[in-house]
Amino acid sequence: MAVKEQTTFKPLRDRIFVEYLEDDTEKSAGGIYIPETAKEKSQKGTVRAVGPDVTLVKVGDSILCERYGGSKIKLDDVEYVVMKEEEVLGTFG
Repeated sequence: MAVKEQTTFKPLRDRIFVEYLEDDTEKSAGGIYIPETAKEKSQKGTVRAVGPDVTLVKVGDSILCERYGGSKIKLDDVEYVVMKEEEVLGTFG
């Protein structure tokens, strides 16, 4: 049995490492599929790591950020984004 290796990423300075949450609005109420480009421009995610200069968010926070902000990367088949703290629009809860 293969063991999945855990990837560790440590952001620098004021960067945060965010895992995007799955978007469950692929189809409208009327059954019409909505293309990615027509969806709203913001994205919800969970902070997975923060750099040493980050002061406003912490690991585990649910945040709202720009959909096309930051640098997207894929690790272990999961999509993440690395962005500056100033790109976060707000937190939930």
